[in-house]
This record gives sequence, C-alpha cells and structure tokens, in this order.
Amino acid sequence: MAIGSGLGAQIGYSPESSYGTFVAPAKFVEFTKESLALKKTTAQSAGIAAGRLLPLSARRVLTRQEVQGSIDLEIVNKSMGGLLQALMGTTVTPVQQVATTAYLQTHILADTFGKSLTIQKGVPLTTGVVTDKTFLGCKVTSAEFSCEVGGMLTGSFEFDGKSCDEAQTLASASYPNMSPFHFAQMAVKTGTYASETARDGVRKMSVKIERPQATERFYAGQAGLKKEPISNDQVKITGTIEGDYIDTILDDLHTSDGATSLVWEFIGPIIASTYAETFRITLPAVRFDEGPPVVDGFDVVKPSFNFTSLYDGTNPVKIEYMSTDVTL
Repeated sequence: MAIGSGLGAQIGYSPESSYGTFVAPAKFVEFTKESLALKKTTAQSAGIAAGRLLPLSARRVLTRQEVQGSIDLEIVNKSMGGLLQALMGTTVTPVQQVATTAYLQTHILADTFGKSLTIQKGVPLTTGVVTDKTFLGCKVTSAEFSCEVGGMLTGSFEFDGKSCDEAQTLASASYPNMSPFHFAQMAVKTGTYASETARDGVRKMSVKIERPQATERFYAGQAGLKKEPISNDQVKITGTIEGDYIDTILDDLHTSDGATSLVWEFIGPIIASTYAETFRITLPAVRFDEGPPVVDGFDVVKPSFNFTSLYDGTNPVKIEYMSTDVTL
C-alpha cells in the first residue's frame, strides 16, 4: 500500500505511436505539482412534461471530453527526452558520444504533429490505494523554464489531451538516480551565433516556448473526442534576463533593437571523457522588447530585460540534452 497522500503519487509517460493510443508508461518523473484533469461537456434535456419539477437524470448526456492541465517539475539529468521531443517536434534518437555512456539529444524546433504522449498519474486515496488516471493524446501547448539565484532549473509543461482512461493498470513506478540542474551550473551567453560569450551579473533567467494549436477539432463520428490538434499559428518564444547593471551590452541591444544569439546552458558533472551532463537552449536571434535600467533607490541597479526569439534565417532554435539515457 502507498502513503495515503500526495507522498504516494506518481506520474509516468511514454510517446505514443499514434494520437490517443495507449502506450504503457516507460519513464517516470519526479514532479512538484500537476493539474491534469478530464474536462467534460454535458447537455441536459429541457423537455416539458406535465408536473415534472426537475430535469430528468436519464436525459443528461455526455457530448464531448478532453484533457487539460500542467506538470511542474525540476529539470533533471535523466528522463526528460520525451517531454522535450513533445515540445520541440523533431523525432530524436540519442547519439552516443564516441564509445562513452554519454548520449546527446538535439531537439530542433519543428511541427509537433504526431508528437503526443500517454501520461499516467497515480492519485492516492487516504486508504493508501492508488487510483489510476491515464491521459491519452497529450500534446504540449507550452513550456516555461526558469532558474534564479540559489535555485534549481524548473520546467512547467502545459498539455491538451484527448481523453482519460481509468481502466488501465497502474504501472509500477521506478526512478533512476537523478540529479537536478541548478543555478551553480548556469551560464548565459550572447553574441555571434556559435561564438557567444558569457554575460556577467545575471541573477535569473526564464524562457517560455508556446506552441499554438487548433485544439477544438471535434467532429461528427468521433464519439465526442477530438482529432489531433494542428499547429495554427507561429511559435512564440519569449523570455526574461534579470541581473545587476554590470555593463551596457544588453542595454545597448535594447536601444538599437539589434539582434543577438542567446545561449542558456547548464553544465553538470562529467559523464565520461569530456562529456558532461548538459541542458542547453540556443536561440540564434533574440531582440529585447523592454528593460532599460531605472534607478528606484539606493540599491544596485537591477534591470530586467524581456526578449523575443526570432528566426535568423539560417540556424534553428534547439534544446540540447546530454545524459546517459539511451532512449527517450
């Protein structure tokens, strides 16, 4: 029996081979909170019958259902690949680095059609019995990554899903030894693409990637379930850099509206040879929308620069993830 509280909860996932088709969870993530839930639409008959004062229970119908919610977690050195693939869209196979136990995943921004997940969560009753809720056809609609002084790199993934299946068997959760990426491993770099240099004074950084999709694809003949969402707008990538006013490099870019390549990376312990645990977001062209420094007291000036990521015409937005994961 599990602990009869959130201490006994679990979340596992697997990429699906086809939208909304169950695949048993193969990866289990340690999460901080989640809000995945079935959203249903019902219709109630309004027919008049002589003397009837309440609507008839037998004439309430379930007309459609879907799944919405999020998972918040720490970004760790294992088991993140499937989530990153669902966010970025490229089909990724981890590439072994020479003959070591290090494997590199390169997630390049692409269309996410065909990239859905089965997500299964176990929710404990107070008795210690863990109930199963399996969410099918889960598509990532946005993800936000953030890290600040003294903290860990965190991620918040928003999902849109097809349906909830409570008839599956709850998978037995297993967790490899995992460690989180954190502030002491963080670097923020700007400059010419592939030659970026580290910026000093950064206290906090965040990046949000939004994947707009047509999520209202409910048609006749689908039993009230949606077809796979389709991208219906350009990807939006925004972020914020907060820090002390050590130099004018970012300030000058804001003033001129100039573009710069931005790399946000976390380099952890060596896995083997020269290959280290890595989480890296590369944005080849960002422009700063807000953030000119202001003085609001005696303290050190602390500007907060908001930016938008754009296409530089050549180089793709990408997330690189180095771990010991042989598969996603």
